[in-house]
Amino acid sequence: MATPAKKGDRDCVLHEITRSLCPECGRVVDAQVLIRDGNVTMRRRCPLHGWHEALISSDADWYLKSLKYDKPGAIPHHYATSVREGCPFDCGLCPKHQQHTCVGVIEITNRCNLECPTCFADSGLARSDRGHDLSLAQVEAILDRFLETEGQPEVVQISGGEPTIHPQLLEILAAAKARDIRHVMLNTNGLRLAQDAEFVDRLAHYEPVIYLQFDGLRASTYEELRGLDLRAVKEEALEHLAEAGLHAMLVPTVVRGVNEDEIGDILRFGLNHPAVVGINYQPVTFAGRCLNHRDPFNRITLPDVLHALETQTEGLFQVSDFFPVPCPHPTCSACTYAFLHGDEVIPIPRTLNVDDYLDFISNRTLPDLSAEIEPVVESLWSMAAVMGSDKTTDNLVCATCGIEAAMSLDPEHLKEHFFAIQVHGFMDEHSFDLKRLMKCCVHQLLPDGRAVPFCAYNNLGYREEVRETLGKTGVSCPQPKEVLA
Repeated sequence: MATPAKKGDRDCVLHEITRSLCPECGRVVDAQVLIRDGNVTMRRRCPLHGWHEALISSDADWYLKSLKYDKPGAIPHHYATSVREGCPFDCGLCPKHQQHTCVGVIEITNRCNLECPTCFADSGLARSDRGHDLSLAQVEAILDRFLETEGQPEVVQISGGEPTIHPQLLEILAAAKARDIRHVMLNTNGLRLAQDAEFVDRLAHYEPVIYLQFDGLRASTYEELRGLDLRAVKEEALEHLAEAGLHAMLVPTVVRGVNEDEIGDILRFGLNHPAVVGINYQPVTFAGRCLNHRDPFNRITLPDVLHALETQTEGLFQVSDFFPVPCPHPTCSACTYAFLHGDEVIPIPRTLNVDDYLDFISNRTLPDLSAEIEPVVESLWSMAAVMGSDKTTDNLVCATCGIEAAMSLDPEHLKEHFFAIQVHGFMDEHSFDLKRLMKCCVHQLLPDGRAVPFCAYNNLGYREEVRETLGKTGVSCPQPKEVLA
């Protein structure tokens, strides 16, 4: 009698089932989240285009441990859409969405003064002759709708395209400041900030936090990602911001084989610059115009950035200093804060057991959680935390009360003692995960009153729909002149 053949083992563990997209046709299909060789991948099958698999995390341990940091979502005052076709086709928000808007993004223009090879919004000079700007009245209506749905909104980010080329940007900032919105951000490539110091001085009147595109310190990095060497532009922009007393978050797009070896150098640069209060690293998103790096397995994921920070700073920051941000899905974002005292850099989680306050699964009934510290930590590990703001500074002072160091009582000087490091991985057609989308709290605010989750807007045709509509009804503007470094 023949010996039965031994059954083979699969090379992976099926962790969970979700829904994703076919990267060929965009169809929503069932997907498997798999753990294999220390990585997390997503595998799905389209009836037309077959199987597709992509890397979603290079560190399965980080991915699995992050799940305990999920927290219940908040409910907005109003929804804009009803449930008709099912998620993700009813975005607006609809009642099935699990989180309110922490950060509302308004794209006031789809025009730009650069033509970056990497641009998830597909903006640029080539689009400018058929581009559009939102009118001031449209933006004011969007802001008023934001107040209706949120009561007192936390954060609005003015974005584009390149928002500094909008002819009414200052009036738009004034409109945002006049409403009961706690924090206003301005997302920019820095070209106008570098070339027009007077404009930066006028900008300072409205006190926006500047989200400055900043990909590295090498010419080759900018030539690959932005099409030209922008190092001098970035340095001049930051100098003007420092002179005007404005705070900047550096925002590097991190791409495998281009600038992942600069992650530590960017951090050191930021720590030493008077205008910089933090860094928000963003692994590249394969959406819009990103044609040269679309390998779904050879890509940077959130834990890659954390491990690179530990290695490239020789342990100045360690992976253990970072914790997932609980208000979106906890695999989307991670952050930490540091206390700066002279040449000393002290990550706050080394002086405060952050895990006790952010573990929403295990620790909600612990009797020894400080009633004072708990809301502080939850506020800091939130997408709505804005470095340079009085609220965030007050929370950081409270969180570092155990550190023995002399700090200035001047609120502006006090802000110089703190630094934030954030990592946020936006989704694309390869990494799209419906459960992450349903917890998204960064929403695109639209002229028709909808608030569309950011990764839905970039992957499901919402951006193209809005662009077509505004191309017919929006405010057309002349093509901007190309700005050279």
